[in-house]
Amino acid sequence: MRSPGLALAAAGVLAAEGAALLVFAVIELTGLGAGDAASLPTAVALIALTLIGAAALIAFAAGTRAGRSWARSGGVVFQVLAVALAVASLSMQPIPWLFVVAVGLPGLVGFGLLIASARREGGRAAAE
Repeated sequence: MRSPGLALAAAGVLAAEGAALLVFAVIELTGLGAGDAASLPTAVALIALTLIGAAALIAFAAGTRAGRSWARSGGVVFQVLAVALAVASLSMQPIPWLFVVAVGLPGLVGFGLLIASARREGGRAAAE
């Protein structure tokens, strides 16, 4: 069963975040190939973890679109981490505003959509 529009929008945010992580992994891989890495094992581990995160976000997007609660739960965790990272970056000087907005705003929007989707599907299940 496919879920309603809120879940579809939440899945779109999760998929976009997963795609952004894939792009970031390609950038890291390009930097590794150019010899920009200070430590090869650390760079490879970072690329691997970035790819795992991207795969998880894409899986959560597919699960959210299908109306699975496990996917919404995992998506909420990623959104909370994104918002926490954006808020923590406010302590840096100078403040990286582009990063704060690019990470924090999708995190807030995704969090709101996932919570609203869960509430709507929970209410619909209780009515049946």
